[in-house]
Amino acid sequence: MKPTLALISCALLAPLAAAAPPREAIALDADWLFHKVGDHGWQAVTLPHSYGAYRGPAWYSRTLHLSRVRNGQRHFLEFDGALLVTEAWINGQQAGRHAGGFARFRFDVTNLLRQGDNTLVLRVDNAPDAAVAPLAGDYTLSGGLYRKVRLVATSDLHFDMLDYGGPGVYFKPYAISHETASLAWTARVRNDRDRSARAVVTTRLRDAGQRIVASARKTVELPPRSAVEIDLQAVLPAPHLWQGTSDPYLYTSEAELAEEGGAGASLRDRLSFAAGIRDIRLDPERGLLLNGASYRVHGVNVHQTSLPGKGIAASDADIDADYRILSELGVTGLRYAHYQHPQRGYDLSDRAGWLVWTELPLTAAVNGSDDFLANSTQQLRELVRQNSNHPSVMLWGLGNEIYQSDAASARVLAKLQQIAHEEDPSRPTAYANCCAPIDGPQASHTDAVASNVYFGWYDGQFADLGPFLDANRTRRPATALAISEYGAGASALQQEDPPRRPQPGGRWHPEQYQALYHEAAWPQLAARPWLWASFVWVGFDFASAGRNEGDTPGFNDKGLVSFDRTIRKDAYFWYQANWATQPMAYITSRRHALRTQAATQVKVYSNQASARLRLNGVDLGQRPVAGHIATWQVELAEGANRLQVSAGGAADSVEWTFRPAPPAR
Repeated sequence: MKPTLALISCALLAPLAAAAPPREAIALDADWLFHKVGDHGWQAVTLPHSYGAYRGPAWYSRTLHLSRVRNGQRHFLEFDGALLVTEAWINGQQAGRHAGGFARFRFDVTNLLRQGDNTLVLRVDNAPDAAVAPLAGDYTLSGGLYRKVRLVATSDLHFDMLDYGGPGVYFKPYAISHETASLAWTARVRNDRDRSARAVVTTRLRDAGQRIVASARKTVELPPRSAVEIDLQAVLPAPHLWQGTSDPYLYTSEAELAEEGGAGASLRDRLSFAAGIRDIRLDPERGLLLNGASYRVHGVNVHQTSLPGKGIAASDADIDADYRILSELGVTGLRYAHYQHPQRGYDLSDRAGWLVWTELPLTAAVNGSDDFLANSTQQLRELVRQNSNHPSVMLWGLGNEIYQSDAASARVLAKLQQIAHEEDPSRPTAYANCCAPIDGPQASHTDAVASNVYFGWYDGQFADLGPFLDANRTRRPATALAISEYGAGASALQQEDPPRRPQPGGRWHPEQYQALYHEAAWPQLAARPWLWASFVWVGFDFASAGRNEGDTPGFNDKGLVSFDRTIRKDAYFWYQANWATQPMAYITSRRHALRTQAATQVKVYSNQASARLRLNGVDLGQRPVAGHIATWQVELAEGANRLQVSAGGAADSVEWTFRPAPPAR
């Protein structure tokens, strides 16, 4: 027997009262049955749910019990994301199909619902599909209803619920200065009735104290069975600007839709969301300009949160925990690899003041067919409309490491560039280039270009990074340039001090080598302020089914933090020393706890001017922290040794055991 949804509240289904909320959302996370093709029987699951790396179809089913279905209301199934192609049936009738694994989407199911029990069946298929991006990529494309699902009820006059999964109301500040800002709202209003209606759209901007500081109002005629775009304008004097991590000030944007009638106006829909006022420009000479001033964007690439035992079916609490780790690291920006992330991430970046590069899942391969281009265009419109209200979003990424330079890829990238500017002319576009010249055809379509480079890991030497960047600048002097990826593999289980250079495809990826890589890379990036951003690859180890290297097959181990989040690797603290403002000190190679040589170098990362070391309680003196590193040469005693460092208000300690190596025979 299929599970039954608890009775939906009367507020959802009863006639609209003056004080009733204009829309209701009912969570549909519990009471699902799941069946994967090839398995026997059904199992009970709760959303979010992922069926892992299996590439193929699976089924979900549940029962919706509606106490009453009334006229004048629309019902939508809303999915925050499902991988990769989703089809839905209600009571045996098809409700909709969506292709694309990372965006929110909705199906209008109004005419399929009935009073009493309703059977909902979903087919979710993450099998490779030549018409749907991504076609390939260095990450595991897990399947399932891995984000939340809900039933949303609105009036039959509503802010358009079918506008590519977007909110239907879009806030666009422009002509921004410290003295004034022009405010524009675009409201897409849908009339699902068979007759016309006269409506009033009101928009407001509230400050952090919830005081109304700007508003606009417009009356419009809504033709039957159609959607109308309404533009509203206002001016805000002395705006409080969103200033990145130093002052991520947020307003609240509100929109109301009311219907005019004989008894006055009746509220039909209402939306509100956080909004920020800021101006972002990319300059080839000065890098990124935030509100007219140079602003250094440094951070990490992140895939959506994925954890042992859960995979990509992460909760809001899981995402919050990841973002706390990133906050302590001291990032000022993130690159969302390589697809649209859950809304929770964008919301947290808004509040933290982090600038976000978010992008389409055009990774590794492109199909030049009309179907693929149409799907890529759809996914781009979803990406922009669902995220353009976020002040943290600084640009739209159109592709990453496409390993073909041909007419098909040129056609797709050129069309996406056109669509991106039509959708949002206020933000630039970017491409993450790899394995081809920076002035080659693949990197010629977007406003800005970044490079994925791994000197000292896959090829070359640590010192090659700076000259490479300078050569790119010579080739593209009029283009804003950045580093989209750089990094090296590291296993926290593997220790060697000093380390040999590993083979990237091999099993030996000692943690110390990753630290040396980043010690060499960051000063070369920091010395070039014309870079508009730089992003470490990657924040957290992640699943990549095609990899067979390091200590765990099926994973990319370039993260600064382990997949299970229990270990922050040495390189994490190197960047914390360079980026964070909170006093910190960290003794490196702490997991190399068993030593066979008494003579040992102790290396400390810190953001303080000097540090003091003690060994087994003996003060070994204070050293200057030069370039965020202080070192001591020490002699360990046989047995347990306790090392303690203090620097400003920060302290750290480790225990190492010295056991002399047995004499060679």
